[in-house]
This record gives sequence, structure tokens and C-alpha cells, in this order.
Amino acid sequence: IQQSAFLEFKLVLPVMELESQLAQIDRQIVSVLGADSIRALGGATEDANSEVEDLLFGGLDALDSAQADSTGVDGEDVEEDQSVNLRPFTGLLAGGDFEGVYLVATENVETAMLYLAMPEVQRSLPRNVSLHWEEDPIALTQRTFRRLYVTEEAAFVTGEMLEDATAQRDPQGSQAQVNFEFNRVGGRRFSRFTEQNIGNLIAIVLDGEIVSAPVVRARIGASGVIEMGNADMAEAADLALVLRAGALPAPLAIMEERTVGPSLGQDSINAGQIAGIIGMVAVVLIMTLYYRLAGVLAVMALGVYATLVLGGLAAFNGVLTLPGIAGLILSVGMAVDANVLIFERIREELIRGRATRTAVEEGFAHALSAIVDANMTTLFTALILFQFGTGPVRGFALTLSIGIVASFFSALYVTKTFFLIYLSGKKASDPISI
Repeated sequence: IQQSAFLEFKLVLPVMELESQLAQIDRQIVSVLGADSIRALGGATEDANSEVEDLLFGGLDALDSAQADSTGVDGEDVEEDQSVNLRPFTGLLAGGDFEGVYLVATENVETAMLYLAMPEVQRSLPRNVSLHWEEDPIALTQRTFRRLYVTEEAAFVTGEMLEDATAQRDPQGSQAQVNFEFNRVGGRRFSRFTEQNIGNLIAIVLDGEIVSAPVVRARIGASGVIEMGNADMAEAADLALVLRAGALPAPLAIMEERTVGPSLGQDSINAGQIAGIIGMVAVVLIMTLYYRLAGVLAVMALGVYATLVLGGLAAFNGVLTLPGIAGLILSVGMAVDANVLIFERIREELIRGRATRTAVEEGFAHALSAIVDANMTTLFTALILFQFGTGPVRGFALTLSIGIVASFFSALYVTKTFFLIYLSGKKASDPISI
């Protein structure tokens, strides 16, 4: 889980809102770090970033040390002369491909972030203006850049007002797009704001980073569309997922976090395997002792059932996790239950005086409806769990579904085939062991 998932919609401002303060930002950086430290960055190498980070977050000792290197009667004048034309922050900025956007080369992004994290720089930003990085880099002229957006500090709509977001294709142009829907309050606010800002960019900010900044083409009400341009459906689906994930009224704070070690997880798996083995042994003993030879035939059918289940798991790339083992054991119980229904019906037919082969045929026929009802209701439940569940729940539902289908087949067809093979060498009047 992320530490926060806070969604905001902000207006992208023209860069001129920040231009007047850029010189002040540069002066603040130089005054804190000193000209020598700024020049030591040398194009924002890794070592230079570490040096800046030490100066920013290493405490007063690091800062005093940096300033001491440039002190002295003559040194102060030299330092002042050298720092007049330094542009540590604005020198990293390039004109953006959209209004309200700067471009920063990816190798300089870390340095720019360190500058922006300085309290002196934060105080130099204009009021009601904030800077946000775009999440993904872009490639231009054989180099990669990150976009830095100038936005309003206050969001006009937040994620608490978003109800849904889905990805689909434009029916006319077949381009990917994201449809979103606000509640009543958010719809009115979004409609009023977009009507006043047609042609401007709106930044979709999740956890402080911009995931998309579409252009407002027309007034958008409670339901709107984000055009994805040349992006594919996978990107549209990702954005829709991000929007839904960010539809929270406030950032999340983790109050407690626990980590399960591998030894504890392995102990749970071992316990599940032991429980499964004990259950299987108990089933074999009970079926054999109570139904005698018929129970042996049922156990043989369970062997075929196990082969079918393993084949089904391999076909669906499934794995036997702890919930999967639970689903497997449950389906074994249902397979045994089907055999019990069949055997009891065969016994009833034999008590009525039916011939052996006829009793077997009637037993399977009369038990069919009860077996189908039990298996179908459980299968529907498993499919619902698989559709709407996540993680371990889906694993349980998958093994249970495969097990139900396999148990249905093994009980009705495999067991019956074994019975018919067994009866093929007997007379119609010979008794059977059941």
C-alpha cells in the first residue's frame, strides 16, 4: 500500500507567474551554498548531488564549513563577484513544450529537486503557486527530460469528489480515453471551473506528482473525458486506475505495519500440506472401511481427479498457495460427497431387489440431480469470488473451481467406468462389495 493516495485537480499557470521570482531563487541558493559549491555540481553528477545534499541536510557544521572556505577580507569580494551571474536553478530550466511547463534534463532532476526542497527557495515562491514534477520522463532531441509544471497551490477539486473512472476507446476516432464522473458537488465545481478555463491545462496530481495534464476543450460537467492522444489503452487503463486509487478524501497515514517473515510463511504452508495429507488419508480409510470395494474404486477415481486438478492448475498457470490448498481440500470433500450419494442410492436399489448392474445404473442416474445442484451452486460462488476477489481469494477460487469440475467428472464418469469394468466379469445376480 502506498503511504498516500491523494488526488487533486489544479490549474496550470503561465510560467510568467514564476519568472519574476527566479532571480530571487537563484540568489537564495547561492547565498546558502556558496559559489564554489554551486560550481562543484559540474552538470549535476552523482558526486555533486551528494555534496549538495550534505550541504542542505548535513546540518550547520556542513554549512559553516562551506562558508568558511569562502571567507576572508579579500575572499568575500571575490566570492561576491563570482556569484553575481550564477544561475544554479534557472540554469537547469529549459523552455517547455506547453505553456506553464519547464523542461529539466533527467540528469539534473535530482539537483533541481534538492534546490526546491530548500526552505529558502520555498519561501521565495510566489503565493498561491506550487511546482509539480510530471511522473514520467519524455524524450526530446535524443535526450530525456522531466516536465516541471507551474500550478495553482490550491486544488479546485480533490479526489473525495470523484465517483468513478473508466478507460475506453473513442467511438469515432478509436483513440484511448478515460471517462470520469464526479459527485454532485464536484460536478458543479468542475463545470464552473472548466467553463472559465477553456484552452488552459488542468493538472491531475496524485501524491504530489502530475500523472496527466489535459487541455480543457469545452465545459466539463459531472462526467468528463480525458483524451489520451497517441497513448494506448494500457496507458488509459493505468490512468483510470490511478484516478480511482486517488479518490480518497485525504492522504493515508500508515498507523501500523507488519512484515511476515519467510519462516512464518513456510510454517503456514507446511501446516497446510500436513492438514491436506491427513485429510486425504482419513478419506481413503473411511471410504475403504465403510464402502469396501466400492470405496476402493472411489479412491482410484480420486487419483484421476488429482491428475485433472494438477493439469488444470498448470493450464491456468496456477500455484498451490495456502488458500489454494484449502480450495483443493474442499473440492476433495465434494468429490467424496458425490460418491457417497451414488453409493447410498446403489444400496437403496439393491435393498429393493434390483439386479446388480441395474442397481448401479439407477444409483448413478438418481444421484445425478443432487450432485449437479451441489456442484453448480458451489461453482457459481467460486466464480464470483474469482471475479471480485483479489490475491489469496482468487487463488482459493481458482483451485476450488478446477476441483469442482474435476470432482464432478471423476464421480459421475470415472467411478462409473470403474464400476462397469468391475461388473463386466460378474453375473447379474452376483453381489457386489458396497
